[in-house]
Amino acid sequence: MSDRPITVNPIDADKVAQNPGLLPYAHSVSGPPIVPTQEGMIRHQSLETMAQQTDQQMDLLRRQMELLAEQAKAIQRRREVSEWVYGAKMSFKPVINHVYHLYRRAEGEHVLSMLSPEEWSLSRRPALDFVHSIRLLADLTWDIER
Repeated sequence: MSDRPITVNPIDADKVAQNPGLLPYAHSVSGPPIVPTQEGMIRHQSLETMAQQTDQQMDLLRRQMELLAEQAKAIQRRREVSEWVYGAKMSFKPVINHVYHLYRRAEGEHVLSMLSPEEWSLSRRPALDFVHSIRLLADLTWDIER
């Protein structure tokens, strides 16, 4: 056995740097102040500016994607309405950019008419239920007016 007494370090091992010379900051209160260099400031400002610009561009792309999705939904809706209208009974040739009125008979058949619900006389009102007022567009699709 050795005659020397065993010494225990009173400082917690978690609070001691293993290689203090490699730290990017002062490791003790008495250490020299660490002042950012011009290079570090330029790098920080450049990263901050780059992050802001890319965030703006991503936000712009997100808004464009949302707009395209809305436009795609509108086109799909016009297609559905058009298939519905072209399945209806028509006794005339519709003219582009005119508003027509879609009705449903009691048995479920759809009828396209030039007369709005207000234009039917009260005494001659047919047994039709008003569905929509629709407009024929130049691409021969139909869009709901009301």
